[in-house]
Amino acid sequence: MGINEFAALVKAASISLAAMSADRKNEALARIAGALADRRDEIVKANREDLVRSESENLAEPLLKRLKFDEAKIEEAVEGIHSLIKLEDPVGKTLFSMEMDDGLELYRTTCPIGVIGVIFESRPDALVQISTLCLKSGNGVLLKGGSEARETNRVLADVVIKATREAGVPANWIKLLETRAEVGEMLKMDEFIDLIIPRGSNEFVRYIMDNSRIPVMGHAEGICHCYVDEDFDMDMAVKIVVDSKTQYVAVCNATETLLVHERAASGFLPALKKALDEKRVEIVGCPKTREIIPAGPAGEEDWRAEYLDYKLSVKVVGSLDEAIGHINRYGSGHTDSIITTSRDKASRFMSLVDSGNVFWNCSTRFSDGFRYGLGAEVGISTGKIHARGPVGLEGLVIYKYKLIGNGHTVAEYANREKTFKHRKMDKPCPL
Repeated sequence: MGINEFAALVKAASISLAAMSADRKNEALARIAGALADRRDEIVKANREDLVRSESENLAEPLLKRLKFDEAKIEEAVEGIHSLIKLEDPVGKTLFSMEMDDGLELYRTTCPIGVIGVIFESRPDALVQISTLCLKSGNGVLLKGGSEARETNRVLADVVIKATREAGVPANWIKLLETRAEVGEMLKMDEFIDLIIPRGSNEFVRYIMDNSRIPVMGHAEGICHCYVDEDFDMDMAVKIVVDSKTQYVAVCNATETLLVHERAASGFLPALKKALDEKRVEIVGCPKTREIIPAGPAGEEDWRAEYLDYKLSVKVVGSLDEAIGHINRYGSGHTDSIITTSRDKASRFMSLVDSGNVFWNCSTRFSDGFRYGLGAEVGISTGKIHARGPVGLEGLVIYKYKLIGNGHTVAEYANREKTFKHRKMDKPCPL
C-alpha cells in the first residue's frame, strides 16, 4: 500500500475519531501507558540496536543523546500519558455564544484539526508524545521518524496501534512512515493532511517549510537567551544560567547566549565561569567579556548559533534595551529569560521581547509542554499562527461556528422584517 492510500485511510479514520467520547479516548491512553510498561524490555532492546548502529555510522553526539530511550525515558513517557488523561477533553468546548435573534443562536466550539503529519528526527519519545496528544485531541496522525530510530519507532508504533485497537479507536487513525521518499510525497498531500509539524535541525525544518503547500507549524531553531541585569541576586543568577545551559544541552530550550549588563559583568562573570568550568562548558565572548574572564572570541556567527552542546556565547551589554534589541535581532523567538530583582525591568523585558516564551528569574529549560502541564507537546511553535510556544492539546484543536435556528432565513433580515439583536450569551452549545 502506498502513502496515498495510507493518508486516505487516516483521513477517513479522523472523521470518526473527531466524535469519539472523552472516556473512550482516555481508556485508549491508559492502555498505551500499560503497554509501554509491559513491553519495556522489548523497547529498550530495539533502542540499543538503534544506538549501536547509529554510533557505528558516526551520528552526531546531540542526536545520539536524543535517540536514547531507556527505562527512565519510558517511565517519563508513561507519567506523561497519565498526566494527559487527567486533562480536560479539548474537543467540543464552547468558546463563544451569541443570540443573533430570538431562536437563532451562534456558537463557536472547538474541534480537531483533522490529520496531522509529523516529521521528526532521532527522538523516539516524540512518537509517544505526538501520538497520544493527537489521540486526546481527536486528530489522525501520519508519523515519519528518522532512520536512526527505526527499530525503536517500529515497536512504539506497534504498542500504540494495538493498544488503541483494543480500546475501540477507529482503525488506521495512526500510520508510521519509514522511507525518505515518503517525506516528499507527504508534503504534497494537502488533500489529506491538514497540518505539518516538523521537528529537527534548522535546515530540515526550513526544507519542509519551503516545499509544501500544507500549513507548517514549528520552529527552525532554538536560540535562547538569559539576560542578567545590573539589579540581580548573584546566587540566583549563577544557578539559573547554569541550569539553562547545562541541565540538558542537546535540546531547543537550552540557553545558547548569555547577555550581561556591564555593571554586573565584573562581579558575575568570574563566579559564573567557575560554575561552568565544573560542567566543562566552553565560553566564547565579546571583547568586554574577554577582558573579565578567559574566553574564546565570539563573532556574528556565535550570536546566531544553536550549539546544542557544552558551549556558551557571552556578550556584555550597556542596557536592558540593548539586551532586548540583541534578542529580537538574533533570537529565534523560542524562549528568553531575564534575571533581575526589578519588577519594572522584568515587565519591560517580557513585554518587548518578541518570543513565544518569556521568563523572569527562572531557567529557559522550563519551556516545555509537560512542565507547563499541557500533557507533553507535539513541538514548539515560534510562529504567529493559532498556537505559539509549547504546543499541547489546545494547539491541536481549531474551532467551528455552529448556528442553530428555527426556520430563519436571510430574506427576513434583508427585507427588514426582522433585525439582529446580537446578544452575548454565557451558554454551552447544546449540540
